[in-house]
Amino acid sequence: MNSSVKKLLLVAVAVVICFIPHLGSAAPPDDDATCDISVTVDSIMEWAGNFTAIVLANMTSQAATPSDNETQTIYANCNFDISADNTIASELNSATDELVTKYLLDDDGDGSIATGATPGDKLASDIITWTDYDSFLSTPLVITHVDADGAVQITLSVQASNLPGNVADSGAYSAQQTLTASWISD
Repeated sequence: MNSSVKKLLLVAVAVVICFIPHLGSAAPPDDDATCDISVTVDSIMEWAGNFTAIVLANMTSQAATPSDNETQTIYANCNFDISADNTIASELNSATDELVTKYLLDDDGDGSIATGATPGDKLASDIITWTDYDSFLSTPLVITHVDADGAVQITLSVQASNLPGNVADSGAYSAQQTLTASWISD
């Protein structure tokens, strides 16, 4: 072989080695690094927000009993109870008169399969019938948390009526009901 062919072969081999550096060698094995991660979730019990205002239909007769409701969510991973304001603030009043004001409460769970009140707890809190404002939830409603169900829908209903044998003064009446959720246990 003449020297120019040898030089050309040498250059060709150098080019191949330069452009394919791992030719003939195995790739190094993968190497993993791990990181343990943890977080603690505290007991949580919080309303998603305030209820939307309830505006009852106008009372147009002595026998009228308008009612309506609104629903709000409580996020929770613990057992808690709900109590109500039983003061005059929760009674429908005007500047000169008051209306018979009654409440109901309901939830979308059963305390067994889904977070909510058991039938026995609903009965004990007397929320299954219309209850006068001054005794509504005088026994707080127990809500039992069910694992993997971290929310319960609470429906507040209100009803207005005239006193028997009476018609309330004309005008606007208002009230504000406050429901308080209180932690019981995890």
